[in-house]
Amino acid sequence: MSPGSADAPLALEAKDVVVRLGNVVAVDRASLRVEAGEAVALVGESGAGKTTLLRCFNRMVVPSSGTVRVGASDVADQPVEALRRGIGYVPQQGGLLPHWNVLRNAAFVPMLLGRSDPRGDSAAALDRVGLDPSKFGPRFPDSLSGGQRQRVALARAIAARPGVLLMDEPFGALDAITRADVQAACAELRRELAITTLLVTHDLVEADRLADSIVVMRSGRIEQRGTLAELRASPASAYVASLVERALFGIAG
Repeated sequence: MSPGSADAPLALEAKDVVVRLGNVVAVDRASLRVEAGEAVALVGESGAGKTTLLRCFNRMVVPSSGTVRVGASDVADQPVEALRRGIGYVPQQGGLLPHWNVLRNAAFVPMLLGRSDPRGDSAAALDRVGLDPSKFGPRFPDSLSGGQRQRVALARAIAARPGVLLMDEPFGALDAITRADVQAACAELRRELAITTLLVTHDLVEADRLADSIVVMRSGRIEQRGTLAELRASPASAYVASLVERALFGIAG
């Protein structure tokens, strides 16, 4: 099954990926597999290589070496437009088109794919993320709250029922209460759709809430993978132990 035709979850795989940005090695021989229907969170400090690795899967970043697969397909062999239309993507600031209303924003990918009823796909996706399409569909992004805009971005990402969802710090700009609400909506959506998900976040607690497993990155390398409980019980390095300790201290505080 190739990206673009998927209506079922697809596995993701990166093998020995190296990304050089000028003189900087942003990703250093990273290997990662996300099984079909699984959710994995990439965590680590700024500059760890999380977003760079995630963007290899939709070819927003082209690796210097290594292989990247979506389903059975090497992304290097896929036309970039078709690849991206088959992958849901939620960037940090949502990326909504300001001159399009909410219904049209969420219908963007179904329209590009030539689906028979893109407005219906859009309305169904908005409903799934907790936005009444009759109420919010005619509105424009600048009339929405930050949380509502991110819900629309999420609706746009899943409107064509892709096999993969990539999320790059999707809740980072939201206040704590709004962030918790949108996280809950995202968690419920993933349970409903069983979509393969790769999430980038700085927040270990968010990662634990939304993902089946957590991948800790540092300086472009993968340090450890496991649940938050596993990372806490058996950290692979002093860095992982410190990261977990700081996250849990923040909860306690």
